[in-house]
Amino acid sequence: MWTTFFSQEPVTNWATAAKSNRELYGKFFHAMLDEEIYLAPSQFEAAFVSVAHTEAIIEQTIEASRKAFQALSEQAG
Repeated sequence: MWTTFFSQEPVTNWATAAKSNRELYGKFFHAMLDEEIYLAPSQFEAAFVSVAHTEAIIEQTIEASRKAFQALSEQAG
């Protein structure tokens, strides 16, 4: 179980999670959709890895993440 927060500080509780950059998460969510990876639309929902996820699917997700982060970096200038 995991989720992604965009923050300058560690996210360890609700207070630090609430300070994270929700707009940036939204951009990441859509960048991942562009790579055919569906994540929870809210950063406050959990993602799960299960036995149904093969090594190939996990590698595809990692590569999609790389591309999504690159796209966000390019948007930021």
